[in-house]
Amino acid sequence: MDRSGSKNTKASGAIPPQRIMSVDALRGFDMFWIAGGGPFVMEFFKLFSNPLPLWLERQFDHVEWEGFVGWDLIMPLFLFIVGVAMPFSVGKRIERGDGRRKIYGKLIYRVVVLWILGMVAQGHLLAFDINNLQFYSNTLQAIAAGYLISGIALVELPVRAQAALAGSLMAVYWALMRFVPVPGHGAGVLTPDGNLAMWIDKALLGRFQDGTTYTWILSSLGFGATVLMGVLAGHLLRSPLPATRKALSLAISGAGCLLAGWLWGFECPIIKHIWTSSMVLWSGGLCLLLLALFYWVIDVKGYRRWAFFFNVIGMNAIVAYIAPDLISFSQISNTLFGGLARHLGAYGNFLLASGALGILWLVLYYLYRNRTFVRI
Repeated sequence: MDRSGSKNTKASGAIPPQRIMSVDALRGFDMFWIAGGGPFVMEFFKLFSNPLPLWLERQFDHVEWEGFVGWDLIMPLFLFIVGVAMPFSVGKRIERGDGRRKIYGKLIYRVVVLWILGMVAQGHLLAFDINNLQFYSNTLQAIAAGYLISGIALVELPVRAQAALAGSLMAVYWALMRFVPVPGHGAGVLTPDGNLAMWIDKALLGRFQDGTTYTWILSSLGFGATVLMGVLAGHLLRSPLPATRKALSLAISGAGCLLAGWLWGFECPIIKHIWTSSMVLWSGGLCLLLLALFYWVIDVKGYRRWAFFFNVIGMNAIVAYIAPDLISFSQISNTLFGGLARHLGAYGNFLLASGALGILWLVLYYLYRNRTFVRI
């Protein structure tokens, strides 16, 4: 995820030149929702309409199974943005002549660190209780799987073959889910308990399975496809094409993926929990459209000031992701502002949500001002 190519795995000293700022801003926009932006936006809307309209409130929570809402885009967008950065980081190493051993060493290192951080964030690793340990259960581990697949593809395959691999991963995953029978359920069953991906997770992870309806091992094929979609977008951004044409190509590709995902959804439903191939295309289309918008506004038209808030978050995405799992910013906000909030009526909850988000942002801003960018 480090596009600077810095050898410092914990902090780099300066923002690399010619950085595509829209990528950092979009990464920050994605992390914003995880870092407290969801409650903040909800409480803001409630100042004008409480309770919220059902269609709007529904966007702030995952669907139970089939379907897709705004909140479901956070994880695919994180994987996609990781892919966008890879042609800049891995590609730079290839171009400067780094050998396969060195490149794969860095690749494996990042996969291992992401895996451990995922276990810290959601796998109860720090509880040091093997009975409560969850081995594969987190977005960072999904990124690790997709990063590994995409990294090998970047080293070993030309761009067109990388695109073919992305399509093949989706096709193979669909075929396995569609035609391989699950004991006690049969083939093509996409219920929470009857799908092939869940059966494999329970069979291989056993007591280390997370107990949710999310699947991971077989779904890694889909994670790889999502990251590779980002990789292909990164190749486009890194190409010598005119900037306006890049933005247009991203938008057209996004619209095409949305249409393909919607059509495939009639045969293979859009289900994020098991990362169906139709969901890969649907979410990938939305990611491409968002990237096109951010790139057009920030890097093509030059409107950057509004994105500074998101850039601060995006430049330290790992901190933004992990910190709320280790530190209760909501509790800190309640300690600081809870007394005042009780006297503000409807504005009280908005103050508390603003405080939680603001405290974390100030921490990230401090790191930004000191040119401390935590990377893997």
